[in-house]
Amino acid sequence: MSAAFVHPTAVVDEGATVGQGSRIWHGCHVMAGARIGRDCVLGHCVFVGPGVRIGNNVHVQNHVSVYEGVRLEDDVFCGPSCVFTNVRRPRSAVPTPRDAYATTTARRGASIGANATVVCGVNLGEYCLVGAGAVVTGDVPAHAVVFGTPARIRGWVCCCGRPLQWRRGRARCDACGRSFRRRGTVVRSDGEVR
Repeated sequence: MSAAFVHPTAVVDEGATVGQGSRIWHGCHVMAGARIGRDCVLGHCVFVGPGVRIGNNVHVQNHVSVYEGVRLEDDVFCGPSCVFTNVRRPRSAVPTPRDAYATTTARRGASIGANATVVCGVNLGEYCLVGAGAVVTGDVPAHAVVFGTPARIRGWVCCCGRPLQWRRGRARCDACGRSFRRRGTVVRSDGEVR
């Protein structure tokens, strides 16, 4: 496995860790205490705050700031200029103590579209898909497709990203063959692949 690549214009502070095979491009800043897993890509001008945890094979596209309190699990995709926040009631004149940062987690395989805003304190479920420009103000269930302002559930997707069509609470992906069950907003994979 190859060592991490850090572009000469990027800054990785002492005390940050970057996994093997990861690539950190032009103008990025990774602060002390941040942990980035293996095989990640941080595009142009990405900021990663102290204490941020980024899993393996995460792609963070250009101009994204991942602030303290945000956790990105394995295989998460963050589209260009998507936004994370970490304080519910920010004020310039009132200092915010570190323990006031709200935790936001993007679970394994979640994808966030370009220019989407994820308000702090929410969980993005496994393999969910947040549409471009959406404003996410509440938790997103696993495999849900959400878009709009505020974001609402508009459909469901497979782990591979293809839309799922439901019949009596069951669905099978036409592309990869995985099968799923749904009860309300809870979707579970049967784990079957053709």
